[in-house]
Amino acid sequence: ALNIPYSCNIPIHNLPNHYTTITFIRMPEKRERPEEDVDENVDESESAIVDKNDSDEEMEAEFDDGNEMTTTTTKPTTITAEKESPSKSSNSNKSYFSNELLAQYYSRLFPFHLLHEWLSYNPPNNTACANTTTATNANSKTFTHREFSFTIEPTPGEEIYIRYQSFKDQADLTSAVLKRNPRKIDIGAVFSHPPKDHHAIQGSTQRKFAPAQRELVFDVDLTDYDCVRKCGCSAAKICLKCWKMMGMAMKVMDQGLREDFGFRNIAWFYSGRRGIHAWVCDESARGLSDAGRSAVASYFEVNLGTEKNQTVELHTPLHPTLSRAYTILEPMFISDIIPDDAHGILASPEHWNELLQTLPSTANAVQDTLSKKWSKDMSTPEEKWDDLKRYLDILIGKSKSTEKKAKQAKGMTAGEKSKIELWPIQTVFQYTYPRLDINVSKMQNHLLKSPFCVHPKTGRVCIPIDTKKVDEFNPFDVPTLPQLMEELEAYEQETKEGENVEFEWQKTSLKESFEHFQKDFLVPMWKDLKRAEKEKAEQQAAATGDF
Repeated sequence: ALNIPYSCNIPIHNLPNHYTTITFIRMPEKRERPEEDVDENVDESESAIVDKNDSDEEMEAEFDDGNEMTTTTTKPTTITAEKESPSKSSNSNKSYFSNELLAQYYSRLFPFHLLHEWLSYNPPNNTACANTTTATNANSKTFTHREFSFTIEPTPGEEIYIRYQSFKDQADLTSAVLKRNPRKIDIGAVFSHPPKDHHAIQGSTQRKFAPAQRELVFDVDLTDYDCVRKCGCSAAKICLKCWKMMGMAMKVMDQGLREDFGFRNIAWFYSGRRGIHAWVCDESARGLSDAGRSAVASYFEVNLGTEKNQTVELHTPLHPTLSRAYTILEPMFISDIIPDDAHGILASPEHWNELLQTLPSTANAVQDTLSKKWSKDMSTPEEKWDDLKRYLDILIGKSKSTEKKAKQAKGMTAGEKSKIELWPIQTVFQYTYPRLDINVSKMQNHLLKSPFCVHPKTGRVCIPIDTKKVDEFNPFDVPTLPQLMEELEAYEQETKEGENVEFEWQKTSLKESFEHFQKDFLVPMWKDLKRAEKEKAEQQAAATGDF
């Protein structure tokens, strides 16, 4: 880090070779907030490179501003286990994040080879495309033209965001990370030219610096569920009850992306704290324009209301993707939302009466009937949900009813019947449907936290999540930095001579998730890439007659 007064603007000819332009800005003192709401990665000044409305999971890339580095001053902190985490550690005061621990993680455990193999999109031993020069050249530029952003802390309390970093190969990236020891790494788009040269390119009238491709990414964060979390959590605080909502979102999104859009190469990652990220890596997804990305993201968007107005807007006939989502989500709504040991919305008179009050006014009779019935019987939350749906079906004439009820149904308009029919679906969606940060998805030049990083608030690694085991995933079981160091030490003490592993992460609890990423994501993606290149080579040969 350059030790230069904050007020200085540094001419380019005075910079080290690996910088282009640097602007240092002194930031005002941050106001105090409760610890769980404070995010050292986001400064509230308008001058900060991170917008105050952005989450700590991502920063939006504005690649025409000309500034690569900005410093902010924050209060020094020691990161310990979050209060809501059911930590297994006997030492509750143990530090879960420090620059020293981070440096050990980067030097011993960070999977640079997996990150490079993924972002290169160039399968090993790629003989299938040997005769496809264009494809080979394009693949060779995919990594070298990729933007990386580092957040570093050269001195306690001072954070520096370094934009437009790019690297020629894995060794170059590894060297830079080990040298800078970034608290956070963000990944951006693949540009038309190496991002490190963007200042010179932008000054040229002959060449244009612009995004060329980018994975289609999605960000789901539990803070967006605060209005429906009835477990006592809010903001950054999470528990296993509300974490279930992330599994629900993952199942709906993954199935929709695969079945409705035909995407195959989708990787899911834990954000390290309170959310999940999806990276859609098919060539067709990486080549989407901003308009195409926005269209895909909007396809999954449902108006779920606000904290003040929690009205979900659905219309009949229900779109097939929403019908499928309801089929996926209702069983989880019954098991993970309505019971007393979950969010309890049908587990006590206070909560079930609150839910009954959301029924359409034309269903007031159902509200009164069930409120009286449930106050007397000992039915379970699941039985109450069945009661609700059955009574509503009778009310609109979908089920057998008394003559009085049948006349009442005939007296309703189609719109009134539709509102009653949609109410159960709207209720399930309100608590379980994915709440996307759509701004992350719709722009090619949007930065998103790199997988395999460590979250500075929790010390937990952003590990891959196996969609086949999503119900088993526990964010509090994700290893922390000190735990990983202890596992390395224990492995070395117990290992017999002659037992060797290729990578040190194979000695730790990272092994399962990293190997899942390699075997279940990278290998199938390489097969798809090889098949696509082979088809291109055959088409080229057929066009030229060179069989």
